[in-house]
Amino acid sequence: MTVPSHASRTLCATLRQPAAGATRPRTVSATSAKGAAGVDYPPRKDRSLPEGRRPARRPWDDDQPPRRRRPPQDPYRLPPPPGPRATVRPAPPRQRPPEPPDDDYYYEDEPRPRRGAKIVLALVSLLVMTLTGYAWATWNNLVGGITQADVLSDDAGGEKPADGARDILLVGMDSRTDAQGNPLPKEVLAQLRAGAADGELNTDTLIFLHVPNDGSKAVAISLPRDSYVDIPGGYGRHKINSAYARAKTDARRNLEAQGVKDPKELDVRSNQEGAKTLVATVEQLTGQKIDNYASINLLGFFDVTTAIGGVDVCLNGDVDDKLSGAHFTAGPHTISGADALAFVRQRHGLPRGDLDRVVRQQVFMAGLARKVLSAGTLADPVKLNDLIGALQKSVVLNQGWDVLKFAQEMKGLTGGQIEFRTVPVENMDYHTPEDGSAIKVDPRAIQKFVKSLSGGQQQAPPPAGPDNATITADVRNASGVTGLAAQVLRSLTDKGFKGGEAANAAARKTSVVRYAPGEQGAAGKVVEALGGKLSAEEDAAIPRGHVAVLLGSDYSGEGSRAAAPPASEPQRAAEPAAPPPGNNADKPITADGVICVN
Repeated sequence: MTVPSHASRTLCATLRQPAAGATRPRTVSATSAKGAAGVDYPPRKDRSLPEGRRPARRPWDDDQPPRRRRPPQDPYRLPPPPGPRATVRPAPPRQRPPEPPDDDYYYEDEPRPRRGAKIVLALVSLLVMTLTGYAWATWNNLVGGITQADVLSDDAGGEKPADGARDILLVGMDSRTDAQGNPLPKEVLAQLRAGAADGELNTDTLIFLHVPNDGSKAVAISLPRDSYVDIPGGYGRHKINSAYARAKTDARRNLEAQGVKDPKELDVRSNQEGAKTLVATVEQLTGQKIDNYASINLLGFFDVTTAIGGVDVCLNGDVDDKLSGAHFTAGPHTISGADALAFVRQRHGLPRGDLDRVVRQQVFMAGLARKVLSAGTLADPVKLNDLIGALQKSVVLNQGWDVLKFAQEMKGLTGGQIEFRTVPVENMDYHTPEDGSAIKVDPRAIQKFVKSLSGGQQQAPPPAGPDNATITADVRNASGVTGLAAQVLRSLTDKGFKGGEAANAAARKTSVVRYAPGEQGAAGKVVEALGGKLSAEEDAAIPRGHVAVLLGSDYSGEGSRAAAPPASEPQRAAEPAAPPPGNNADKPITADGVICVN
């Protein structure tokens, strides 16, 4: 198509101009609009305006030709043939940049730094910021969702030793509720293979964890659940795993008597009392003040092991136990969920019963620590979120525990720096009058053992009791050994105690020292004078200033050798003490690798 020249466009504009005094025509005929170049312009549309409306202002003056609109582009139109290139003005010469502020600036004659390096640096910085922010938000979410309870005594946060060490009680609960006191659904219990709920309040796992202030290492000391100890609060001597249940049951009964009816409130408040008694029992047994408390239930153990992808363990032989549901072949395994629960709960069919179960729990905890501290868990958002969800549903911490600060202190802890040990025992098959077979332990030996591993005793020694001359000792003979009460009373008076009554009592097996409320120091003096192996319990029926010694058939302390055996039966031979468990003498278990166990 031929483009009209400037003269043609001028002619067209002239033809469109109206004569003087005449109105502009609404249309232009095709003949009059025909340019000199033979181009036909289409007739103009009727552009008359309503009355009173001013026409739009043209962007050009009346004496200038109208501007031609750009025609619509044809997508299939080929580009025009290349014409002569326009003359390009030469660019002004580049000026040398001013003197650089430092030596890292580059000049034109030097190679430029690659942009890719900057991009990589930016991506790395973004990744670090993202992960750091994610980790911080994740930990905040964890702390905000974990249940906390008032389970420590008022002086638990008191003055600490110079080394700033921290002692933590870790508890594994055989509980059918979550951390908030909600009952677990039946389908969940079936998946856990929880079995009967007869012992649901017992503590299956007790670990005393000692962490120095620098967080460079940790010592985890297992307390066998069947250890026969004195439970504070007037409960007497029982297995340590029943301390929580006994106190919880009494607290729930008292709350119901006070009119509390909400099942959830009853469960939460009674659980706190159970935990307090358990903490007091462990403090009395170990001689150490508990700084922090953490418990986890069956559901939490199940979910945590599933969240991290299982824990590596190894067995010396095949295992087939229907009671716990443990069915494993010899060799290495990666276990989680219900299989992990069965592994740490089995005790029937093991060579050393509860002690072998303790060793299993230790190697499992070591593997768990190794897995959690690994980069594969902490750097995996999915695993980390699952782990946090499991902890929030099942973990209870003491009030005021700054978990974020503790995690910062423990950031240098690795698997090989966690050492697992077991307290020494005296008799693995100790027969009790009420609790069946138990494990006999010596509190003094345990305190010495814990002190040697933890590097020093944290709490001040108990104040010295009253003078012996102010304590009246009454002795009751329930052993069946003729003359035993008189001999024991003579031994006490020889050591400065006031002599009280010596009489017989109904036959019983267990010996005990009973004292009036608030006079535990006097009982401690009598226990020490008789060899230090008797348990002491409070009894409101005992008069103030008196201590009653009840001698059972198990008594072998001061004065027992001078007494004659009963005529009706031969003298009972002393019960041989079992040697300490083999794992005490062996190399301690650490989280540095997998070892095979029974």
